[in-house]
Amino acid sequence: MLNIQKKLTNSFYALLSLPSTAMGFALSIQISALSWILSTKYGLKIDDVGLVWAAGPIAGILGQVIIGIISDKVWLWKGRRRPFIFIGGFLAALMLLALPNIDVISKSLGLNGILGVAIVVALTLDLAINVSFNPTRSIIADVTPEGVERTKGYSWMQTISGTFGVLAYVIGAVWNNYVLIYTGVGLVLILSVIPPFFIEEPRELETKDGSAVQSKGNKTSLISILKDIQPLWGFLIYAVYAIATRMLQIKFNNYYVELACFIITIYFIIKVLLKNVEGKSKSEAGIIGFKKVLAAHSFTWIGIQTMFIYMFAYVQYKVYNFAPDAVIPGSVQIEMGRIVSISFLILNAVGAVLPAFVLEPITRKIGRVKTHAFCILSMAIGYAGMLFLGFSPVVIYILMGVLGIGWASTISLPFAIMSQKVDQAKMGLYMGLFNLAVVLPQLVASFGVGQAVNEAPNKSLIFIISTFTLAVSAALWFFVKEDVSPVEER
Repeated sequence: MLNIQKKLTNSFYALLSLPSTAMGFALSIQISALSWILSTKYGLKIDDVGLVWAAGPIAGILGQVIIGIISDKVWLWKGRRRPFIFIGGFLAALMLLALPNIDVISKSLGLNGILGVAIVVALTLDLAINVSFNPTRSIIADVTPEGVERTKGYSWMQTISGTFGVLAYVIGAVWNNYVLIYTGVGLVLILSVIPPFFIEEPRELETKDGSAVQSKGNKTSLISILKDIQPLWGFLIYAVYAIATRMLQIKFNNYYVELACFIITIYFIIKVLLKNVEGKSKSEAGIIGFKKVLAAHSFTWIGIQTMFIYMFAYVQYKVYNFAPDAVIPGSVQIEMGRIVSISFLILNAVGAVLPAFVLEPITRKIGRVKTHAFCILSMAIGYAGMLFLGFSPVVIYILMGVLGIGWASTISLPFAIMSQKVDQAKMGLYMGLFNLAVVLPQLVASFGVGQAVNEAPNKSLIFIISTFTLAVSAALWFFVKEDVSPVEER
């Protein structure tokens, strides 16, 4: 074990953050360039772009949960998480290389359209990211003690990852998205393959009660998984329905299923919020807390994913006044892509600076949960500002800085909050289940929101939805109980 790991120095936290940074960089490329390249180079419509984006969350549903379960139980190449970081990093780099060459791949396969190939590339890319994201986040919990040090680990993860994310958007804004993609190929490969060799993983993990168990002893059933994700049942049912109807090309003129899924979601969220943890064991209380985290986090991602997917459409409609089916000159397409890149650059710049240097110190005073809840509330306010004021690039840039506060918290603090509510020995599993609170709402954004935005004459609907869902999320986070570790109590 390296001396920096024994002492848990800042340099070790930086090293520990690099594998997650590789996946974050790949994700930044996906966010910045995927909608742009599909809309401009390949001419896909908004709802088709949403379908391609839906491939990623579908991959995440299976990828993170399955890889989480497996990585809890295996020991290979002197690591539990290491093998999956290697594999995911290699596949992510390969799919980034394929992204600007979808048309070439399609022609070489003798196919007439590119939508199918685009879905396969996006699916594989996001599956690769998901294969690695779970282990890169789980390994932080594996090698850091509960409490302040773990919060610091996830804060550093976001700071390092966010800094590279800023680099991604700088490259896209200053040069172009093609340079960004090809730079990402090498960077993702290096950061995902080299750092894990210098991080020593524990051979055994601890259960919630503090006893050590070998990971191969963990048993997980489908029924137990479904019970643990109960607040997400409505999202899950809608995801199955939306995927099936889209693949079978069935279209209903009513919204009965959507309404039923919404009612189911609200029912189970209220049910978990009303549960009392008094008299419960530490493990049972932790699962109740985990369910509350799922409920709150899911609404965050409906709004965030809506912005990620449809920001280009909003700029096209509100800033440049182009109809969705308008023929846009190439120079204007590049300029719109640059505005989106600068917007996400600002979002990630704020997201990079705040976690380790601002949010982590605040959590020591008011706690992780309250800090995160207030950050999400600020994001709802930022979305409202975008709705009423975001008609020029300068105003959009300012408001993206406000949104960066919530973004900084979203991709750092929830991991620390969640990781202290579940058994350490099943961290991979619960990190995968936690990811369902991201990918299932993403499917709602891809399918349900995509259809609504496509049909709506006013694309401001994008930020109406984002404002509402972030406000709901902020309210739900205030119902989550703060966990205090023995170290913090002292």
